[in-house]
Amino acid sequence: MGLKSYKPNTPSLRNMVTSDYSEVTRATSEKSLTKGKKSTGGRNNQGRITTRFRGGGVKRNYRQIDFKRNKDGVPAKVAHIEYDPNRTSRIALLHYADGEKRYILAPEGVKQGDTLLNGDTAEFKPGNSMTLARIPQGMTIHAIELVPGQGAVMVRSAGQSATVRGKTDKYAQVKLQSGEVRLINLKCRATLGAVGNSEHSKLRIGKAGKKRYQGKRPHVRGVAMNPVDHPMGGGEGRTSGGSHPVSPWGQLSKGKKTRNPRKSTKMIVEKRKKK
Repeated sequence: MGLKSYKPNTPSLRNMVTSDYSEVTRATSEKSLTKGKKSTGGRNNQGRITTRFRGGGVKRNYRQIDFKRNKDGVPAKVAHIEYDPNRTSRIALLHYADGEKRYILAPEGVKQGDTLLNGDTAEFKPGNSMTLARIPQGMTIHAIELVPGQGAVMVRSAGQSATVRGKTDKYAQVKLQSGEVRLINLKCRATLGAVGNSEHSKLRIGKAGKKRYQGKRPHVRGVAMNPVDHPMGGGEGRTSGGSHPVSPWGQLSKGKKTRNPRKSTKMIVEKRKKK
């Protein structure tokens, strides 16, 4: 992947940096693996806004990604590397030897024409998927399951990776980029290598209109609102609220622990590094 900057002919182009999409091999998606995606505008099934400042944006089709990688022992050829509007990473279209087609997250270094394999008989090269029991210590991985057979739920964003730090009889110690070390069942699958499109973090939006293309509306500060609209609104002249920062519904927004106690906290060996 390369980056593309522009001549400052307009204020919006002056600071804009985009991808050159040099690794993308075709602009269209596989119809059999694509379905429509309805925009919610931040509303739930009752029509009430549960996520503010969402709406509009360009229509997208959803690409069905194979996060389970459970087609073992059948070699697959990388037919295309494609752009996916629903995620930061690129996706790879695999043509399996038996004729089936599936999308996966495109790993760093995997190109059109490469051959990939799933299962514990696969060799150790980027893009191959296997259980953590087979992956040696020190190997870089991504697309990790937390429950065997569930499908990958961790390390799926552009440029992300994790490292196998050690193993016990039942669990593998996996170190994430946040610094967190977590125990994961050895029967869970992971994909070797790092997620591609590592330069995504260097992109610069350049203009407000591009945020609107993404379906993100302007974010308004609570202290800039009226008292009827927000607990921190109102006041004579500019004010910082005069009370603890809260959400529009009064929940503390700084310092309050919001992590669900039912989550797998007991599997965390080392907590993530504080910024």
